Amino acid sequence: MVINSYAKLNLYLEVLSKRKDRYHSIKTIFERINLRDKITLRARQDKKINVICSSPGIPKDSSKNLACRAAKLLQSSSKINRGVDIRIIKRIPVAAGLGGGSSNAAAVLRGLNKLWRLNLTQDKLVAFARKIGSDVPFFIYNIPFAEGRGRGDKIRPLRLLNHLKFWHILVIPKKKVATERIYKVWDSLKPKLTPLDRRRGTLKSGHLTGLTRTKYGVKILNLALRKGDFTLIGKVLFNSLEQVTSKLYPEVGRIKEKFLHLGLKSILMSGSGPAVFGIVPSRKEALYLYRQLKEELKKQDTSAQVFVTQTS
Repeated sequence: MVINSYAKLNLYLEVLSKRKDRYHSIKTIFERINLRDKITLRARQDKKINVICSSPGIPKDSSKNLACRAAKLLQSSSKINRGVDIRIIKRIPVAAGLGGGSSNAAAVLRGLNKLWRLNLTQDKLVAFARKIGSDVPFFIYNIPFAEGRGRGDKIRPLRLLNHLKFWHILVIPKKKVATERIYKVWDSLKPKLTPLDRRRGTLKSGHLTGLTRTKYGVKILNLALRKGDFTLIGKVLFNSLEQVTSKLYPEVGRIKEKFLHLGLKSILMSGSGPAVFGIVPSRKEALYLYRQLKEELKKQDTSAQVFVTQTS
């Protein structure tokens, strides 16, 4: 069985507070894009679960590999006496804020549900997904847009956006960002914040300080997306973690500056980074910007990856 495993972008990510379970409560809007890995599942007669992937950066430890954890959880919970070989061809950069590992885990859950003929409902698969990671439940749903609450694992499909197709220019500096570290820095700064600053979530001179973001939120972004209002979209895109990651990884800020220089206005970092994307109205414009960025990055001898992607 061959399955496509898609990446995601966070069009809005507001960190609200740290929870008792050490995760964070957030509000986010996910968008699924057509940058994808390919996963092949091959049934085994024994109970072994093997993950085969030649890409560097993929965890070899089964306890850290989300695809392997997903298979083992489904196997033990459903009392399956068969195993599986999971071959992953990676195209989604690792630790980039694009949810590649979470997407792989969800693809394995959905694929093994069919391969092992378990007939589990979507709700049951989502319950398994929540045990693996915060982003995994989004990928269980076959939808392009959704709102995430709680840890990001409580999903509300945004079906009124299903018809939309946005084009993006996506740049990923060759840096692996540990999500846990970004949240830890965010937490360390939190005591210095007023409630208003905490909502706004930007960093200046070592402290989180406010921006004029209070009148915007997921509802306004949802409306802007539905209308295809790129001016408003550019104002509403928001990520509480962006300034923290930019301080630790200055490449993020430099990429945003390049985007602004090229005339892009709808720009944001995805997740905890370091992937930065711009939303553009057409494929033609995306390809033009792609060529411009590739040429500029080549001159600077940088190893950043550049993609043109679309809503999937």
